[in-house]
Amino acid sequence: MAEEGEEPRDAKVVKSLLESMGVQQYEPRVVHQFLELWYRYVVDVLTDAQTYSEHAGKPSIDCDDVKLAIQSKVNFSFSQPPPREVLLELARNRNKIPLPKSASGPGIPLPPEQDTLISPNYQLALPRRQANSVVEETEEEDDAEKTNAVNPNVSQDQRLEQQSHQKVSFALPGKRFK
Repeated sequence: MAEEGEEPRDAKVVKSLLESMGVQQYEPRVVHQFLELWYRYVVDVLTDAQTYSEHAGKPSIDCDDVKLAIQSKVNFSFSQPPPREVLLELARNRNKIPLPKSASGPGIPLPPEQDTLISPNYQLALPRRQANSVVEETEEEDDAEKTNAVNPNVSQDQRLEQQSHQKVSFALPGKRFK
């Protein structure tokens, strides 16, 4: 590794900038990254300044070209916040609209069920039986209809098992399926 006296002047400047900002510990690559950023920025600014100089018909770059290049880079790279008056007017307009009343009771207020990820939102398609058992399916349908008509206490799971050839879907509150 190079000794203190052998490092480039620009690296010393970066180290002194880091020290002046209170940075005591850093990896040696940080200095190289700052130098690369610094050089890239300077090359971009000087390239833009040369373009402006050529456009103006000047034989060489002057101070005004460099200032214009820096200003255009600042305007392009950074956005300025809007004036304070504009922000205050936006805040006044937004605050004119009252917040909705909270309809929740005690505890943590939660969004409506249709807006949560824990609400049921699935469709279940049960596999169909093969075509050679069409007669059996018809008989089972008749039996299932009789069972449901005779015993209304049969659970939905049992009905689904009996009617396994149908597509079953569950409607969500507030949502519709086509």
